[in-house]
Amino acid sequence: MKKYYILIFLFIAGLAISAIKPHDYFTWILEVFPAILGLFALIFTFKNFKFSTLTYVMILLHCYILFIGGHYTYAQVPLFNWVKDVFHQSRNNYDKLGHFVQGFVPAMIAREVFIRRNVIAKKNWLPVLTVTVCMAISMLYEFLEWFVSITSGQSGDSFLGTQGDIWDTQSDMLFATIGAICMVTFFAKIQDRIIKKIIQPKSH
Repeated sequence: MKKYYILIFLFIAGLAISAIKPHDYFTWILEVFPAILGLFALIFTFKNFKFSTLTYVMILLHCYILFIGGHYTYAQVPLFNWVKDVFHQSRNNYDKLGHFVQGFVPAMIAREVFIRRNVIAKKNWLPVLTVTVCMAISMLYEFLEWFVSITSGQSGDSFLGTQGDIWDTQSDMLFATIGAICMVTFFAKIQDRIIKKIIQPKSH
Protein backbone atom coordinates (compact mmCIF):
# COMPACT_ATOMS: atom_id res chain seq x y z
CA MET A 1 0.00 0.00 0.00
CA LYS A 2 2.93 2.34 0.62
CA LYS A 3 3.65 2.76 -3.10
CA TYR A 4 0.06 3.84 -3.74
CA TYR A 5 0.25 6.52 -1.04
CA ILE A 6 3.48 7.76 -2.59
CA LEU A 7 1.80 8.05 -5.99
CA ILE A 8 -1.15 9.94 -4.47
CA PHE A 9 1.25 12.26 -2.63
CA LEU A 10 3.13 12.96 -5.87
CA PHE A 11 -0.17 13.66 -7.61
CA ILE A 12 -1.29 16.14 -4.95
CA ALA A 13 2.13 17.80 -4.87
CA GLY A 14 2.17 18.24 -8.64
CA LEU A 15 -1.38 19.57 -8.65
CA ALA A 16 -0.61 22.04 -5.87
CA ILE A 17 2.54 23.34 -7.56
CA SER A 18 0.71 23.79 -10.87
CA ALA A 19 -1.93 25.86 -9.05
CA ILE A 20 0.61 28.46 -7.93
CA LYS A 21 0.11 31.55 -10.10
CA PRO A 22 -0.95 29.80 -13.32
CA HIS A 23 -1.54 31.68 -16.57
CA ASP A 24 -5.21 31.93 -15.57
CA TYR A 25 -7.30 29.82 -13.24
CA PHE A 26 -10.11 29.20 -15.72
CA THR A 27 -7.73 27.46 -18.14
CA TRP A 28 -5.96 25.72 -15.25
CA ILE A 29 -9.12 24.08 -13.92
CA LEU A 30 -10.18 23.01 -17.41
CA GLU A 31 -6.81 21.37 -18.05
CA VAL A 32 -6.36 19.64 -14.69
CA PHE A 33 -9.98 18.59 -14.18
CA PRO A 34 -9.58 15.31 -16.15
CA ALA A 35 -6.67 14.38 -13.86
CA ILE A 36 -8.71 15.10 -10.72
CA LEU A 37 -11.65 13.15 -12.11
CA GLY A 38 -9.32 10.28 -12.98
CA LEU A 39 -7.89 10.20 -9.46
CA PHE A 40 -11.34 9.85 -7.91
CA ALA A 41 -12.25 7.15 -10.44
CA LEU A 42 -9.11 5.15 -9.61
CA ILE A 43 -9.71 5.49 -5.87
CA PHE A 44 -13.36 4.48 -6.25
CA THR A 45 -12.50 1.34 -8.27
CA PHE A 46 -9.33 0.45 -6.33
CA LYS A 47 -10.85 -2.35 -4.22
CA ASN A 48 -12.32 -4.09 -7.25
CA PHE A 49 -9.50 -3.54 -9.72
CA LYS A 50 -5.89 -2.60 -9.03
CA PHE A 51 -3.85 -1.70 -12.09
CA SER A 52 -0.21 -2.65 -12.36
CA THR A 53 2.30 -0.26 -10.84
CA LEU A 54 3.60 0.57 -14.32
CA THR A 55 0.16 1.69 -15.43
CA TYR A 56 -0.31 3.83 -12.31
CA VAL A 57 3.09 5.47 -12.87
CA MET A 58 2.23 6.23 -16.50
CA ILE A 59 -1.11 7.69 -15.40
CA LEU A 60 0.77 9.94 -12.97
CA LEU A 61 3.12 11.02 -15.77
CA HIS A 62 0.09 11.87 -17.90
CA CYS A 63 -1.32 13.91 -15.02
CA TYR A 64 1.93 15.87 -14.74
CA ILE A 65 1.71 16.73 -18.42
CA LEU A 66 -1.80 18.04 -17.77
CA PHE A 67 -0.58 20.01 -14.74
CA ILE A 68 2.17 21.68 -16.77
CA GLY A 69 -0.25 22.46 -19.58
CA GLY A 70 -2.73 23.86 -17.08
CA HIS A 71 -0.12 26.06 -15.42
CA TYR A 72 1.35 27.63 -18.55
CA THR A 73 -1.39 26.77 -21.12
CA TYR A 74 -0.36 24.33 -23.84
CA ALA A 75 0.61 27.15 -26.20
CA GLN A 76 3.10 28.76 -23.80
CA VAL A 77 5.10 25.99 -22.10
CA PRO A 78 8.63 27.52 -21.87
CA LEU A 79 10.63 24.42 -22.82
CA PHE A 80 8.63 23.97 -26.00
CA ASN A 81 8.92 27.67 -26.81
CA TRP A 82 12.67 27.03 -26.73
CA VAL A 83 12.23 23.98 -28.98
CA LYS A 84 10.15 26.11 -31.35
CA ASP A 85 12.89 28.72 -31.60
CA VAL A 86 15.76 26.26 -31.94
CA PHE A 87 14.09 24.15 -34.63
CA HIS A 88 12.31 27.08 -36.29
CA GLN A 89 8.86 25.63 -35.72
CA SER A 90 5.76 27.70 -36.40
CA ARG A 91 4.13 26.97 -33.05
CA ASN A 92 4.58 25.61 -29.54
CA ASN A 93 4.04 21.85 -29.92
CA TYR A 94 3.65 20.87 -26.26
CA ASP A 95 0.01 19.99 -26.99
CA LYS A 96 1.19 17.36 -29.49
CA LEU A 97 3.16 15.69 -26.70
CA GLY A 98 0.03 15.89 -24.56
CA HIS A 99 -2.13 14.28 -27.22
CA PHE A 100 0.47 11.58 -27.93
CA VAL A 101 0.35 10.63 -24.24
CA GLN A 102 -3.45 10.95 -24.36
CA GLY A 103 -3.32 7.98 -26.72
CA PHE A 104 -0.44 6.08 -25.13
CA VAL A 105 -1.64 5.99 -21.51
CA PRO A 106 -5.32 5.18 -22.20
CA ALA A 107 -4.01 2.36 -24.41
CA MET A 108 -2.15 0.94 -21.40
CA ILE A 109 -5.30 1.25 -19.30
CA ALA A 110 -7.68 -0.23 -21.86
CA ARG A 111 -5.35 -3.06 -22.82
CA GLU A 112 -4.80 -4.09 -19.20
CA VAL A 113 -8.53 -4.11 -18.51
CA PHE A 114 -9.21 -6.09 -21.70
CA ILE A 115 -6.66 -8.75 -20.77
CA ARG A 116 -7.30 -9.10 -17.05
CA ARG A 117 -11.10 -9.07 -17.42
CA ASN A 118 -11.02 -11.38 -20.46
CA VAL A 119 -13.09 -8.89 -22.42
CA ILE A 120 -11.80 -10.03 -25.81
CA ALA A 121 -11.92 -13.73 -26.68
CA LYS A 122 -9.83 -13.46 -29.85
CA LYS A 123 -6.52 -11.85 -28.86
CA ASN A 124 -5.77 -10.83 -32.46
CA TRP A 125 -8.42 -8.16 -32.00
CA LEU A 126 -6.74 -6.75 -28.88
CA PRO A 127 -4.46 -4.17 -30.59
CA VAL A 128 -7.20 -2.97 -32.95
CA LEU A 129 -9.82 -2.51 -30.25
CA THR A 130 -7.34 -0.90 -27.87
CA VAL A 131 -6.38 1.71 -30.46
CA THR A 132 -10.04 2.20 -31.40
CA VAL A 133 -10.96 2.96 -27.78
CA CYS A 134 -8.18 5.54 -27.60
CA MET A 135 -9.33 7.15 -30.85
CA ALA A 136 -12.83 7.43 -29.41
CA ILE A 137 -11.48 9.04 -26.22
CA SER A 138 -9.50 11.54 -28.28
CA MET A 139 -12.54 12.38 -30.38
CA LEU A 140 -14.69 12.94 -27.29
CA TYR A 141 -12.01 15.20 -25.80
CA GLU A 142 -11.98 17.28 -28.98
CA PHE A 143 -15.76 17.57 -28.71
CA LEU A 144 -15.29 18.80 -25.13
CA GLU A 145 -12.74 21.40 -26.22
CA TRP A 146 -15.08 22.59 -28.97
CA PHE A 147 -18.04 22.82 -26.56
CA VAL A 148 -16.05 24.76 -23.96
CA SER A 149 -14.75 27.13 -26.62
CA ILE A 150 -18.16 28.02 -28.06
CA THR A 151 -19.80 28.38 -24.64
CA SER A 152 -17.08 30.39 -22.93
CA GLY A 153 -16.01 32.56 -25.85
CA GLN A 154 -12.55 34.08 -25.71
CA SER A 155 -11.97 32.62 -22.25
CA GLY A 156 -11.85 29.15 -23.77
CA ASP A 157 -9.26 29.97 -26.44
CA SER A 158 -6.33 28.98 -24.21
CA PHE A 159 -8.02 25.66 -23.51
CA LEU A 160 -8.66 25.05 -27.21
CA GLY A 161 -5.06 25.98 -28.03
CA THR A 162 -5.25 25.85 -31.82
CA GLN A 163 -2.60 28.60 -32.20
CA GLY A 164 -4.12 29.53 -35.55
CA ASP A 165 -3.76 26.01 -36.99
CA ILE A 166 -6.96 25.11 -38.88
CA TRP A 167 -5.97 21.41 -38.73
CA ASP A 168 -5.22 21.38 -34.99
CA THR A 169 -8.17 19.15 -34.10
CA GLN A 170 -7.28 16.57 -36.73
CA SER A 171 -3.58 16.56 -35.82
CA ASP A 172 -4.45 16.21 -32.12
CA MET A 173 -6.45 13.06 -32.87
CA LEU A 174 -3.67 11.81 -35.14
CA PHE A 175 -1.04 12.17 -32.40
CA ALA A 176 -3.32 10.37 -29.91
CA THR A 177 -3.74 7.55 -32.43
CA ILE A 178 0.04 7.37 -32.97
CA GLY A 179 0.53 7.23 -29.20
CA ALA A 180 -1.90 4.31 -28.88
CA ILE A 181 -0.28 2.48 -31.80
CA CYS A 182 3.19 2.97 -30.27
CA MET A 183 1.96 1.51 -26.99
CA VAL A 184 0.47 -1.68 -28.50
CA THR A 185 3.44 -2.07 -30.86
CA PHE A 186 6.44 -1.45 -28.61
CA PHE A 187 5.21 -1.95 -25.04
CA ALA A 188 2.70 -4.81 -25.33
CA LYS A 189 5.24 -7.51 -24.41
CA ILE A 190 6.45 -5.52 -21.40
CA GLN A 191 2.88 -5.07 -20.20
CA ASP A 192 2.12 -8.76 -20.84
CA ARG A 193 5.01 -9.84 -18.58
CA ILE A 194 3.82 -7.53 -15.80
CA ILE A 195 0.21 -8.70 -16.11
CA LYS A 196 1.35 -12.34 -16.08
CA LYS A 197 3.01 -11.77 -12.70
CA ILE A 198 -0.23 -10.28 -11.37
CA ILE A 199 -2.46 -13.08 -12.70
CA GLN A 200 -0.28 -16.09 -11.82
CA PRO A 201 -0.56 -15.87 -7.99
CA LYS A 202 -4.37 -15.79 -8.35
CA SER A 203 -4.35 -18.92 -10.47
CA HIS A 204 -2.65 -21.07 -7.82
